[in-house]
Amino acid sequence: MKPTNFRGAFRDDEIARALYSEAAGIGRIIPAAVAVPQDADDVAALVKWAAKTRTALIPRGSGSSMAGGAIGAGVVVDLSRINHLSRIDTATRTVWADPGVLWSTLDVAVRRRGLRFPVDPSSGKFCTIGGMVSTNASGARSLLHGPTRRWVNALDCVFSEGDRAVVTRGDPAPERLPSVRRFMQEAHAEIVAADRKNPIRHKGVLKESSGYAIHDYSANAELIDLLVGSEGTLAIIVAVQVKLAPVAAATTSVLASFASLDEASRGAAAARDAGASACELLDATFLSYAALVEGKGGERRGAVGAAAILIAEAEGESEDAARAQAKRLEEIFRECGASAIETALTAEAEHELWELRHAASPILAALEDATSMQFIEDGAVPPASLPDYVRGVRAALDSQKVPGVIFGHAGDSHVHVNPLLDLRDPDWRGKVESLLESIVSLTSQLGGTLAGEHGDGRLRTPLLDRVWTKEARRCFTLVKKAFDPDGIFNPGVKIPLAGQKALGDIKYDPGLPPLPALVRESLDAIVRDRSYHEFRLSLVEKSA
Repeated sequence: MKPTNFRGAFRDDEIARALYSEAAGIGRIIPAAVAVPQDADDVAALVKWAAKTRTALIPRGSGSSMAGGAIGAGVVVDLSRINHLSRIDTATRTVWADPGVLWSTLDVAVRRRGLRFPVDPSSGKFCTIGGMVSTNASGARSLLHGPTRRWVNALDCVFSEGDRAVVTRGDPAPERLPSVRRFMQEAHAEIVAADRKNPIRHKGVLKESSGYAIHDYSANAELIDLLVGSEGTLAIIVAVQVKLAPVAAATTSVLASFASLDEASRGAAAARDAGASACELLDATFLSYAALVEGKGGERRGAVGAAAILIAEAEGESEDAARAQAKRLEEIFRECGASAIETALTAEAEHELWELRHAASPILAALEDATSMQFIEDGAVPPASLPDYVRGVRAALDSQKVPGVIFGHAGDSHVHVNPLLDLRDPDWRGKVESLLESIVSLTSQLGGTLAGEHGDGRLRTPLLDRVWTKEARRCFTLVKKAFDPDGIFNPGVKIPLAGQKALGDIKYDPGLPPLPALVRESLDAIVRDRSYHEFRLSLVEKSA
């Protein structure tokens, strides 16, 4: 039955539910229904209905989420149709964007004014601003500019009773709302005291998208810091005011090849200390697969035979300053043992240099007889532990005789791993479970986090006891209960449900009941074309 006063689409038919049963990650959960609100008032009406009926709501943008936070057994709330971009305020360098605005849309608009939203995830073509705020997303240039949280100035939210308020950095929290008042009375003092006694963070880790940002909140009592990265578990975001920065006057890029992971790790740390805006690692496994795909640069000079390559970018206030920074990066990489170095000083040359990094997903999609399963794809560790982490991941893959691709944000010691599974192997699921166990243990031993930029989702939430202390998890629960006492917002994310397991149904499992043929074809096309921003309900209408 359609919720009272809800004007948007509300569907519980088989086709609609199947269309929203999958996202970019490995999971599949058939929802009870799908709601597509028209505007913020529609969201408020939906939340009031959910609060009254105790119905779970799963907020979702483009569905490019990797960790399962955008799929669930309740009502999936597709926010992609709330996508108005307001006028850019060049004086304050801010702009209001609805949650469904694509990063790419925002980027084009603000660059016309000589500005940029510096957080640049590789999914920028299709990810939404709401989704980025939800997971505290990062990207290659977060090395210099930081993650999404730093760039959010205000959030317009609907809280668990259906009340709406704007939370602005620097302003008092809106305690007129029951949710906020409960938090201030029941959780604020306890979580701040706990953090000051024993900081609720992973010491030395440079990127964090796991748990609630209690350590950030404790520093300044900015409610916005808790809401960013909360993955739709505390409120539903209906608008975001982001801060903007001037476009870089000039950039240069440097590619360096290294004979060992230790040398590459030292090079990445040195590049970070020298102010590089980005520093990405592609390890030997990635390079070997890239070499199989014609035209993707895997056989470029210096890459063949390397244990790893680094691609770094420098920003400058002028072309001369950027060139000087490139020269400094060359020197740093040579000092760290680079065997070959290639420098790009023009936009065209830079594009060619970075093509290899940006080709990661197309390269994996072109492989035959292997399925890329991203279930250990977001680990971040203290910089000194990066070589041990990469070696440990390789050893785990080798022990299961599973090939895999390793790449990522070396400057942040944040690594993406794509194991390549053969679904014809009768024990493929056992290998997935063993790999997950091995690498969760490795991450814990190295003092790392399971989620650097993609969030906990339903995949990692049951594993948080492996990487967060009991006291940290108690504080997470206090935050959740204050904001969402009835558990209607994205249950099973951030705070595990009783009996919840990391690996439920895996969408690649040939033993799962098949989705309707039209749905399967549409979802496969989204993955193939990387067109996650396509409105799901329109896909079947186009094909009908």
